[in-house]
Amino acid sequence: MEKMIRINEKDNVAVALAPIGQGESFSFGDVSVTAAEPIPQGHKIALSDLAEGEYVVKYGFPIGHTTADVKKGSWLHTHNIRTNLEGEIEYTYHPDVRPLPAQEAGTFQGYRRKDGRAAIRNEIWIIPTVGCVNGVVKQLAQENQDLVQGSIDGIYAFNHPFGCSQTGADHAQTRKLLAALANHPNAGAVLVVGLGCENLTHEQFLAELGDFDQERIRFLTCQEVDDEFEAGAALLKECAAYASQFAREPISASELVIGMKCGGSDGLSGITANPTVGAFSDKLCAQGGTTILTEVPEMFGAEGMLMNRCASEEVFDKAVHMLNGFKHYFISHNEVVYDNPSPGNKQGGITTLEDKSCGCVQKGGSAPIMDVLNYADQVHTKGLNMLYGPGNDLVSATALTASGCHMVLFTTGRGTPFGAPAPTVKIATNTALFEKKHGWIDFNAGTVAEGESIPAAADRLYEKVLKIASGEQTWSEKKGYRDISIFKDGVVL
Repeated sequence: MEKMIRINEKDNVAVALAPIGQGESFSFGDVSVTAAEPIPQGHKIALSDLAEGEYVVKYGFPIGHTTADVKKGSWLHTHNIRTNLEGEIEYTYHPDVRPLPAQEAGTFQGYRRKDGRAAIRNEIWIIPTVGCVNGVVKQLAQENQDLVQGSIDGIYAFNHPFGCSQTGADHAQTRKLLAALANHPNAGAVLVVGLGCENLTHEQFLAELGDFDQERIRFLTCQEVDDEFEAGAALLKECAAYASQFAREPISASELVIGMKCGGSDGLSGITANPTVGAFSDKLCAQGGTTILTEVPEMFGAEGMLMNRCASEEVFDKAVHMLNGFKHYFISHNEVVYDNPSPGNKQGGITTLEDKSCGCVQKGGSAPIMDVLNYADQVHTKGLNMLYGPGNDLVSATALTASGCHMVLFTTGRGTPFGAPAPTVKIATNTALFEKKHGWIDFNAGTVAEGESIPAAADRLYEKVLKIASGEQTWSEKKGYRDISIFKDGVVL
């Protein structure tokens, strides 16, 4: 097993794949280095003397600059590196679009909806239009579990605090997100529960839904019935009768929509798990499938890896609008655009936002970027898409689900137990995490640091995705971890 890696031949740093002791020596072609001090796993070592203000290069891109002279073999981190980034950037389109060679698609055992869409789960979802009925929907889900039988995979309620006392864009965003969840193919049937006096009215929700199957989506307004639990139970029986007509059947992997995100990243994220997901993304897109990459703040500083892959200038312009729009969002709130990474990221070896972003976007592989989606927009274009959304785990995973992702691939170097409404596959960047938190982690990509090739790991991940799409539960599903979080910007009345 190699203990140190130089990711790109242009790099003037290497990354420790395991803890490095002072005095250990390594060679990378004609470059040799001896550790002048201990280097923690996931952290960086200087491969040459660096002067104060000199660029630190990793992944072949500058990830910051030194704040003091650094000797060869020294540890490079927050104590001697700072970001190069600042406000909005003028982007220019220099297309470098490389279509993927087509591959024959695999199959999974999924559900075929009446509108023709594919699904990987056949669940009943209970969606509150306002936080005031959170307790009601939770109790309805708990008291009607006897309906989970036959082909019905589960009944779940998705609590949130909004739907009232919001104005303008926030109110519209809540309405759009909840309607998008109601339209999700993994929900065989849906019960929408309102209070009756909230800002998000029944009429507004209907308008947001557009055309819908009235047998599939039912509505309960609690103030209009004597007993909301009795009325809700009756409606859930109707939902179960509708959902029970669906059965698993072979479906092409070309119909899968897979979301990609990371959280609790470490210095191995961009070396093991994220490139594995990127190779998986390329494989699925080559088979005619669809993947979605989000977390816009974690694209800052890595635009060079993404922007010129836009399939057209129109898509490029949408990507520019997305990136600079998110920077404006930060600035409008008097926040520092590049106030990232998190304390946990830094402990794991990530130093600057460029460092984090260059590792983060590895999940996008090398496929052309076919479209850019606004928050909670439904995906319509096959291939790799980008989605407007923050880095926050729950908010971005909810946004991926709302855009139509059947499943979310979530890479992590530190671990997290949460689950989105869509099955959330936790992918460890290191074997130690996989072995320690075996009740959280579904897939180990730490094997890449131990010698497994990225294509081999991606093939394993592809097979795992097909199994989960066919009904195998993730750990978060087994434990009932299902949460949503809605992106919010404005005031609460």
